[in-house]
Amino acid sequence: MARAMFEYTKTVLKKVSFNADLFCRELEKAMNRLLPYEVNELIIWVKQFTANKPELQVCMTKIKK
Repeated sequence: MARAMFEYTKTVLKKVSFNADLFCRELEKAMNRLLPYEVNELIIWVKQFTANKPELQVCMTKIKK
C-alpha cells in the first residue's frame, strides 16, 4: 500500500503543478507522510519534474536535504 501512496502523491503533484503555492503545500505534506526511502525517490522525481518549470523550483526549499 505504501507504493500506492507514493504514486498517488506524484499524481497529485502533477495535477497541482499549475500553481506553485499548491505544489509547495502538497510537496510539504508528502514529505511528512511518506516513508524515508519514498521521500528520497520523491526528491529525485521532483528535481526531474521541475527541471523545465522555473516557477516550481521555488518549492525546492521545502526539501530538507
